[in-house]
Amino acid sequence: MSSVQPKQVELREDFPLSEVPLQSRKSLWSTSVVLLGFTFFTATMWGGGSIGVAFPFGQLMGIIVLGNLLLGIYVAILGYIAYKTGLNSVLLARFGFGDLGSKWPDFALGFTQIGWYAWGTATVALVFRQLLGLPQGLVIPMMIFFGFAFCWTAYVGYRGLEKLSIVSVPAMLVLIIWSFAISTREVGGFAGLAGIAPTGTMTLGAAITIVVGTFISGGTQATNWTRFAKTAKIAVLASLFAFFIGNGLMIFAGAYGAIIYQQPDIVDVLTTQGLLLAGILMLFLNIWTTQDNTVYNFSVAGCNLIRTENRKRLTIIGAAIGTVLAILGMYDWLVPWLLLLGTFIPPIGGVIMADFFYKHKGKYPPLDKVKMKKLNYAGLGAYVIASIIAYVSPGVAPVNGIVAAVIVYILLDVILKAVGLSQDHVVVDV
Repeated sequence: MSSVQPKQVELREDFPLSEVPLQSRKSLWSTSVVLLGFTFFTATMWGGGSIGVAFPFGQLMGIIVLGNLLLGIYVAILGYIAYKTGLNSVLLARFGFGDLGSKWPDFALGFTQIGWYAWGTATVALVFRQLLGLPQGLVIPMMIFFGFAFCWTAYVGYRGLEKLSIVSVPAMLVLIIWSFAISTREVGGFAGLAGIAPTGTMTLGAAITIVVGTFISGGTQATNWTRFAKTAKIAVLASLFAFFIGNGLMIFAGAYGAIIYQQPDIVDVLTTQGLLLAGILMLFLNIWTTQDNTVYNFSVAGCNLIRTENRKRLTIIGAAIGTVLAILGMYDWLVPWLLLLGTFIPPIGGVIMADFFYKHKGKYPPLDKVKMKKLNYAGLGAYVIASIIAYVSPGVAPVNGIVAAVIVYILLDVILKAVGLSQDHVVVDV
């Protein structure tokens, strides 16, 4: 028999199948730097670059503010739910989708995060080869090396993510501001920037979908860290700092570089500005602080999928899957990936919101005191219908999907209750 007690296992593995207890909750600083490290990501800059060349500067700023405000509010609401319950999104999905039904969000959220991990692994290898002039034959070995090296802090857990972010987030902020100052001077100030005409075309709805889609999957899983918040205020503010301000800064950085240098990636911009060493440092910190968060998300979703507390083992498995996808060419799939995430991930959050605020009146019973229904038909039906609405409707797909999921969940719950198909879980004594 193992001498390790259940509570020790939960602490070591970051409570993958249970609520985070009050004594393990974190401060605003701790929660914010972890989330900011997550949202400071090169791929977000590429998303910003794709819209930066399609709109005049004034309209572009409006798109960035609106898109990231919508994203920040969405994450902040989920962050509040996570604080109140101590649960992350995949555990919350047991209520909204049912015990068996929650395996779909596990799969969808886990493997979208591994898609990001693959993209980051491929990016760091390809850009390192380019910046340092290394032979092409080293690309795959570097992908394998970085694919497993970047998961180290995620393997440690929340503490590892926090310690890395405390160092890297301020360093990246300094580099970004430094680059902005050089860019603005070279383009002739803001007057020169405003005079640059767009060179591409894109609809407003597609642009906002890309802005929201850059981190809608990650935002849906930001509950992995906001559930550690000591107070509701900390959970909400940390979410807004990271997903409104932090993600907005990354979108803006990509758009700024694309407008001035035709380069959306700040690493390329720094190199163009003659700051090669700064570019290499930015690339390394930028990728690592998101890679460890994405593979951590995969491991937590995997724990709920197969009902295991061994999060660390799943971290290694996730890194292996991401590395294989990187070798297979994930680098070229970014924009289609963003549009896909922006359409099919937000309804998951919409179902969680409707189930928590409408059906359970803002309070869940402890997980160990609930006998879950296998399938919550209201949640599953709302997700399918909302995803279809988001895919086919005009406008901003992520917003359409969230709103549709909330409305359809409520309607289905009323209808199912009226015909005698109760969706209520059974609260039991342990």
